Amino acid sequence: MLTHLKNIDTSFRHIRLFSYVLIVANALTCCYVVYSCQQSIRLMQSKVLVIANSKLFQATAASREAFLPIEIKDHVETFHFNFYTLAPDELVIKKNVTKALYLADISAKEEYDNLKESGYYSSIVSANISQTIEPDSVSINLDTTPYQFTYFGKIKIVRSSSILIRSLITTGTIRITTPSDNNVHGMLIEKWRIIDNKDLSIQKR
Repeated sequence: MLTHLKNIDTSFRHIRLFSYVLIVANALTCCYVVYSCQQSIRLMQSKVLVIANSKLFQATAASREAFLPIEIKDHVETFHFNFYTLAPDELVIKKNVTKALYLADISAKEEYDNLKESGYYSSIVSANISQTIEPDSVSINLDTTPYQFTYFGKIKIVRSSSILIRSLITTGTIRITTPSDNNVHGMLIEKWRIIDNKDLSIQKR
């Protein structure tokens, strides 16, 4: 009889221990499932799908600082492209320069006014001159604010009788502002000035 009771007591202890282990295991499993679900949700929320040119791309959320050099480089190159891409058409010149002036402060407007007063744009129209710019590089200093940049490029001036290549080196600073339709990066070029703009080569046509 005592042996039988001992067996029952031992079995009960085993069952109770097994139940405790099972409860703990279930609790750990539930915690793991909840944690995994939360991680999956965070991962999905950090992904954005973008459609461009009928193609689907995945964008991953990240801090702006990680891509700041790329944004500054594109902003600076876009400004110089619009400011220096000119055609023998007053409407094209006005359209491109207007786009550029949205990206810079009064220092760019003053340069535009100087060129306009000197008859630069009038001569482009009257002589049927086409002007394009090719960027070489953009040096950016992120150690201080406002951020400093130096732009290196070449201007190609096509006349009816010749093709002139000029160097272009400019410098300035970048101030972070608010993005808009006319300024998608939300940046403003300040204290812009030309430090080199000399003839490199000329080719007869």
